[in-house]
Order: sequence, then structure tokens, then C-alpha cells
Amino acid sequence: MEKTLAQYDAVVKRCKDVFLKKTEDYGTAWRILRPTSLTDQLFIKAKRIRSIEEKSVQMVEDSIEGDFIGLVNYAYMALIQLSLGDDETLELTQKKTEKLYDRQVVAVRSLMKAKNHDYGEAWRDLRTSSITDLILMKLLRIRQIEDNQGKTLISEGLDANYADIANYAIFALILLSEN
Repeated sequence: MEKTLAQYDAVVKRCKDVFLKKTEDYGTAWRILRPTSLTDQLFIKAKRIRSIEEKSVQMVEDSIEGDFIGLVNYAYMALIQLSLGDDETLELTQKKTEKLYDRQVVAVRSLMKAKNHDYGEAWRDLRTSSITDLILMKLLRIRQIEDNQGKTLISEGLDANYADIANYAIFALILLSEN
């Protein structure tokens, strides 16, 4: 588990670095996006990864690793949006944005540790393409929950699904780095 935590933390550091640099470039323009739009952004990234995996060829130079980083960061953005609720403040300071990001990292990492313990690091035996499919399944679940105005009868909510997507994407980045 120590190896996993070290790898996990290294990937998150890389994702956070990209997120903060983009925040410096663009500010928090993503705050204008409704959760449904963030879900669609995640869907676009995951569909691109799957398309490249299936075709074994890509026409645009953006790397699959970059798309998995995008999945991590969009999942954190969605979690931040959910945590802020109806707060209409679009532009957040870099310091506040980093604090909100770090809060999500702690929660998502804690979930990973608990699930990783119970599942015995089963993700290490998955193909990256299976992780992509699991992310797409989570996104379809999120879309259904959104279509139901956030109501579920027995299932996890939006936040749990976004957290799972972040963790799956981090696992994919770990596996890609090992290959």
C-alpha cells in the first residue's frame, strides 16, 4: 500500500500542477459551468481516450495521459462546484482555488485508501481500457442521476461517482507510468 500511496501522491501532484497553471492562465472560468456541463466535459475526455484505445491511432497530438489528467481535474472541479452549491462567485483567488482543490484531494484520497484496502488493489490487474470503460459507466450513471434531478433511491450520489472517476483516472495514470 505504501508504493500505491507514493505513486498516487505523485500523480495527484502532477495533476494539481497542471490545474494551478491553467488557473493562472484562465482564472476560474470553469466556475461558469453547471455540473451537467462538467459531466459532459468528462464524457468528452473519456470518449476520446476510448476512441484512441480502439483505433490504436490518434490524429491530434494531445496525449492520453493528458486526457487522464483532464479527467482527474474535471472531476475535482465538479466536486468543488457541488461543494460551493449556489455560490455565484465566478472568480476565485488562486489561494482559495488551491484550498478547495486540496480539500477534494484529501476526501478522494481517503476514499481510495478505504476501497483499496477492501478490494486488495484489484485495479492493478485491470487493463487501462477497462478503467476507461468504468469511467464511462460512471459518467452514464451521473447523467442519469442528473436527469433525475439528483435523486436516487438506493445508489450513491453525484459526489461519490465523481470521486470514483478521479480515482480511476489516477489509477490509469499509475498503470501507464509503469508500462
